[in-house]
Amino acid sequence: MGLTASPLNTNTSEGGEVLLVITDRTERKQLEGQLAQAQKLESIGQLAAGIAHEINTPTQYVGDNTRFLADSMTDLIAIADKCAELLDPEKRPRSWHERSAEIKASLDQLDIEYLRKEIPKAIEQSLDGVERVATIVRAMKDFSHPGAEGMEAADLNRTIESTITVARNEWKYVAEMITDFDPALPLVPCFVGEFNQVILNLVVNAAHAIADVVGRSTGKKGTITITTREDGDWVEICIGDTGTGISEEHRSKIFDHFFTTKEVGKGTGQGLAIAHAVVTEKHGGTIALETEMGKGTTFIIRLPIAPDTDTGKEAPRHEEAHSLH
Repeated sequence: MGLTASPLNTNTSEGGEVLLVITDRTERKQLEGQLAQAQKLESIGQLAAGIAHEINTPTQYVGDNTRFLADSMTDLIAIADKCAELLDPEKRPRSWHERSAEIKASLDQLDIEYLRKEIPKAIEQSLDGVERVATIVRAMKDFSHPGAEGMEAADLNRTIESTITVARNEWKYVAEMITDFDPALPLVPCFVGEFNQVILNLVVNAAHAIADVVGRSTGKKGTITITTREDGDWVEICIGDTGTGISEEHRSKIFDHFFTTKEVGKGTGQGLAIAHAVVTEKHGGTIALETEMGKGTTFIIRLPIAPDTDTGKEAPRHEEAHSLH
């Protein structure tokens, strides 16, 4: 609910009339919530194909290795059966020379040295593939964290790592990902699902900015750097890229609803606006940026470690810089 008071008569010293305007913001808040949900669903839809690809690659070589192991197992069982047959006392008696010659012939036909070398590799690759799929599934579970009515203490390093994993197909072709997480970072009360969405928006935007510099099929790569650190009563998350940078004329509009510098069809203008609302309104934090044309952009998010405690303190302001250091 909003209240605005405006004097109706400003040309007299006598007490005049005042116009009171009461605005019900319920519908606006509902619309903003619907936009945030729609933007999240759009992001998940865009990530779906990439996640499928990330899972398909290890699944494919796990399947190939399993078929190889199945064939190898058939051959090894045949050798075991041959040895059992040669050792069976009820079979025709044979000299040790005959038995060893038959076993050697079977082993030569099988190429036992090849299997001795390749089977451990196949097992190791398969275990790595299974772990890779499990990591992606865990990341998807963390990323799609169901919204809670209130805040909950979260390991921001883990949530950021999960989001990076889920979005990997968005950035891996154009950027190297560098992370520098503070291992002593305390748990921070937050809305985990919405915080994940903020990180996703910034990572995808960083990848797109880098792609505009290096191209999407050149093999060249830029860098996305994500750091976390504790700063007094606040936690700071920095997401930097070596992309195009943001021009002077656009910096003041970057968090406005429906503002985008992307071409038609590639940006809704909601990602950064929603990120700003989530950080500042829902978490009582701040979000700012440092940028320089041709060098890149860094977004700085600051969240209070104890937002439910009225300390009377405000997050230190992080002024927008015109150059990156």
